[in-house]
Amino acid sequence: MPAALPRSILFLCGMNAVRSPMAEQLARKMLPAATFVASAGVRGGERDPFVDAVLAEEGLSLGERHPRTLDDLDDDYFDLIVTLAPEAHHTALELTRSLAVEVEYWPTPDPTDVGGTREQIMAAYRDVRERLRARISRRFLLEDAKNATD
Repeated sequence: MPAALPRSILFLCGMNAVRSPMAEQLARKMLPAATFVASAGVRGGERDPFVDAVLAEEGLSLGERHPRTLDDLDDDYFDLIVTLAPEAHHTALELTRSLAVEVEYWPTPDPTDVGGTREQIMAAYRDVRERLRARISRRFLLEDAKNATD
């Protein structure tokens, strides 16, 4: 029997500037439209042009969206919170201590730590994008397909 897909997923990272908005856009593309997907950061951040560039390579866009914090979210109840950085994971565990919310930690490198040429930096951002795509696929799609054929 396939595992039930969460009805709502929040991707949480430090500043909602790189990893979590990337994960949000990928999940929106990959998961059914009925699954509500959002992202936020523990702290406020600035929009990162490299995120726009690697998402554009996939035909995705953040549009007019800017980084937001947990306080900026309209709804703070999610079936699943996926944390992408240690700080976000600790915050999520603290927030959900008395709630029935599943929290998963997906350690994801921070590509802003990479220096060098524009192409080297882009390669680091692409690597994060591909890691997130693979993780979303494994967690939400391939698991279900595998279970359905067992």
